[in-house]
Amino acid sequence: MPASIYILGSTNTDMTIRNERLPLPGETISGGVFLLAAGGKGANQAVAVARLFPAGRTVFIGKVGKDLFGEETAQRMAREGMEARLLVDPVQASGTALILVDGQGQNSISVALGANGTLSPQEAWDQLHDLEGAAALLLQLETPLETVCRAAERAKQAKVPVLLNPAPARPLPASLYPLLEWITPNEREAEQLTGVAVTDEGSAARAAAILQGRGVANVLITLGSRGCWCSATGRLHPARRVEAVDCVAAGDTFNGAFAVALAEGRPWEEAIAFAQEAAAISVTRPGAQPSIPRREELSPRFP
Repeated sequence: MPASIYILGSTNTDMTIRNERLPLPGETISGGVFLLAAGGKGANQAVAVARLFPAGRTVFIGKVGKDLFGEETAQRMAREGMEARLLVDPVQASGTALILVDGQGQNSISVALGANGTLSPQEAWDQLHDLEGAAALLLQLETPLETVCRAAERAKQAKVPVLLNPAPARPLPASLYPLLEWITPNEREAEQLTGVAVTDEGSAARAAAILQGRGVANVLITLGSRGCWCSATGRLHPARRVEAVDCVAAGDTFNGAFAVALAEGRPWEEAIAFAQEAAAISVTRPGAQPSIPRREELSPRFP
């Protein structure tokens, strides 16, 4: 049986407007370009895994509404070749996100969780019934926190490593940290979790030490165009320089790719390089899931 990566999280439909700059509060800007695309942090990461892990098995667990967006999500995930365990909420709509992107690729996002917010701890536990033997469980925070914690407990029971991308950031219970093999905040999320303003390598190391002091095995802090700082290697890994068009799914692409590289048994430095290359490709394209590369698009050094 091929190696499996499980992803539990959100799935949204993203409605994006690109313009020269982001509007100020109370301001209206006309002349933008509209794009409708699939998104949601959990689904984005699942698509990254499916596209970058063709020899493996991708299992996504999430919840949608009884609506057109939910039906399209199921069809789209089937086309990606993943096993989608999509529960249906009869009342709440499928998740949606409104995204504004400026001329430099920076974005502002507002999310209506909808059915994502009703994925219960018991539902997560039930859908992870066959988790034993998996290479990893990838989690984020666009589903209820108690559901994330329950999923992590299930992974601990199954002896499966958990990678938590703590986005959007929120306070985490002390009991969750020891269940995590990796936590992957960006600099703002790391500051929200630790109180340390992450501005350079030294502050990243201090924030990572706090998280490890709470029980996390490994910490990887992404720093945008500067790269990422990893506690396992003890250094900053500079990012590739590219012309950014849209950074919406860069972090999700990085996390999905990093999970794939670890599942393939790659050393930490190589796993980071693999994830950075995939993320660098994604920011050169518009949209969330449309921007995520396939394995054959990466350089030959990652066969």
